[in-house]
Amino acid sequence: MINEIRHIRAFLAVAKHSNFTRAAQELHVSQSALTVQIQQLEETLGVKLFDRNKRRVALTDAGRQVLAPLQRIVIDSEAIVSQTREITGLRRGIVSIALLPSVASGILAEVISRFTAAHPGVLIKINDVVANRVIEQVRNDDVDFGIGIMTRPDRDIVTSLLFTDRLFAFLPARHPLSSRSAVSLSQLSEHPLVLTAMDSSVRTLLEDAMQKSSLHAIPAFEVNYMSTSLSLVRAGFGVGVLPEYADTMGSASRIIKLPITRPAITRRIQIIRRKGKTPSPAAAKMMEIFKHVAQTALESTSEAASRCSK
Repeated sequence: MINEIRHIRAFLAVAKHSNFTRAAQELHVSQSALTVQIQQLEETLGVKLFDRNKRRVALTDAGRQVLAPLQRIVIDSEAIVSQTREITGLRRGIVSIALLPSVASGILAEVISRFTAAHPGVLIKINDVVANRVIEQVRNDDVDFGIGIMTRPDRDIVTSLLFTDRLFAFLPARHPLSSRSAVSLSQLSEHPLVLTAMDSSVRTLLEDAMQKSSLHAIPAFEVNYMSTSLSLVRAGFGVGVLPEYADTMGSASRIIKLPITRPAITRRIQIIRRKGKTPSPAAAKMMEIFKHVAQTALESTSEAASRCSK
C-alpha cells in the first residue's frame, strides 16, 4: 500500500529529469530527503525503480511499468482535491430540499435568489411535498434537509424552529363573514369550505382543531394546491383555510383574509434533518439563508402589524 503521495511525486520528478538534483529543486526539498522518499517508495512496492551511477539515472523495467499507473494516481488525487475545494468553497455541488408547498410558494423564492446570487455553480433540487413526505424523504436520506412540521417525536430526526405561522380564513369579497375583523372556528364550521387534501399539514391542523372543539367542517371542495383554493374562493365557491402568507402568491385579488380565533390555529415550521448526518457546505449555507429570510419576513410582518394598530 502506498501511504504517501509525496513519494509518488518524488518518483515522477526523478523520472522526468533523470536527475536527482534537478528533481529536488523542482520539489523544493533537499537531495538527501528526495533520496529517502525514493527508497521508501521502493520498499513499499518491493522493486527497484532506478538504476543509478555517477553519470546517469535511468528507470528500471519495473520503474517504466509503474510510471503510467503512478501518474494516474497523482492526476486522480489532484482532481479529488480540486473537486473537494470547489465543494467546500461552494463553487459547485448539489443541495436538495423537501419542503411544504406552502413554504415553497412563500419564502423559498427569496432564499433561492440570495443563495444563487452568491453561489451560482451549486445546483438546487426542490421537492414540494406534503408534511409526511418531507419527513420520509429526510429519514430516507433522499434530501439534505426538509422544511416542514413534526407532529410527533422521531428518534431519527432532529429539528430547529424556522418560524411559526398562523392559519387564516380566505373569503370571497361578498361573503357574509367578510365584514368581520376575525372569524371563529365555530363560525367557519357553518359555511362551505375549500379544504386542502387530507395528507396536508393545514388540513390536519384544521381537522384536529375542529375535533377538539366538537365541530365539523363542511367541505365544498378538496384541492392539492393553495393557488387552486384561492381561485375557487375568489369565484365564490367557499371559504379557504390557508397559511397567512398564501395571499403573497398573486392569486388573492378580490379575497378577504381574516385571522381565525377561538381558537387560533398555528404551525411550527421547522428545519428537519436526519440525526447524525453532517450537512454539506451547500446545505449548511442554504439552511442559514432560510433562517435569515424567515427572521426578516417575521420582523417585516411585526412592523406592519404595529403600524396598523396605531
